[in-house]
Amino acid sequence: MGDPILVCRDLRKAYGDLVAVDGVSFSIAEGETYGLLGPNGAGKTTAISMVVGILARDGGEVLVDGEPLTPSRTRVKAKIGYVPQELAVYPDLSGRENLRFFARLYGLSGARLRQRSDEVLELVGLADRAGDPVKEYSGGMKRRLNVGLGLLHRPRLLVLDEPTAGVDPQSRNAILDSVEKLAEGGIAVLYTTHYMEEAERLCDRVGIIDLGQIRAEGTRRELISLVGERDRISLTVDGDLPAAVAAVSGLGQTAGTADSQVDLLVDDARTALPEIMDTLARAGAGVRSVSVTEPNLEAVFLHLTGKALRD
Repeated sequence: MGDPILVCRDLRKAYGDLVAVDGVSFSIAEGETYGLLGPNGAGKTTAISMVVGILARDGGEVLVDGEPLTPSRTRVKAKIGYVPQELAVYPDLSGRENLRFFARLYGLSGARLRQRSDEVLELVGLADRAGDPVKEYSGGMKRRLNVGLGLLHRPRLLVLDEPTAGVDPQSRNAILDSVEKLAEGGIAVLYTTHYMEEAERLCDRVGIIDLGQIRAEGTRRELISLVGERDRISLTVDGDLPAAVAAVSGLGQTAGTADSQVDLLVDDARTALPEIMDTLARAGAGVRSVSVTEPNLEAVFLHLTGKALRD
């Protein structure tokens, strides 16, 4: 990863007696996608509202590309692309007209405005519907356009607040594909979600947030290691099952045998499986089927908070 684009230190926000964000700290590097994973009401939207400067902080500090951010510092804000949960599009304008309108607000004009609008339409998969009024778009298409508006000025940091909420599977996949391409292009991405599978697919690191606090953060593997979870490899073998179990006993923890099946617990199935297969072959055991079950962030969240992710 590159240098930090976003640094948040000890963010705090309360509404009367309700503490919405309580000492949240994290950073995001250039080209990194960082996920804030938590249920509705965990404090995700309040936290990112302070990150983008639309909500004043009770305490803490936000640095964007090394510069302090406050609600009044527009020059720093210009480095951020923000995609809120609420749609920020004009329904009577076409997709292209929406992009060109907002591009002018970002100071783009002429050939650069037209080029950037067309690039964004391609990126979010709306080039073929660019001339249609947005009111004729599906909900998912409107969401994709909403993402595009945050990209027009080539921000250093893109902040996406649950961008796939309520969209159809096709649009959801298109949004996720777009986010993956952005990170590959060097943009730092802050992505909030309560969908575990999105965090696992997109995020280099994840911060698990609940009740306004970051409970843990790290890569998927680092988070799973906190609860001691291991990958399970289930193999169906032909031949002498006890001999097969004995052959692979040093490659993982035997978690059970039944009929012609043996289950092994390993730290990393992807690296362990080739050696397991070679060892079984040398022992004369034929492998009829293999399945791998990897622990997920849902299990980590349940362990850390005592509740399911979608509660």
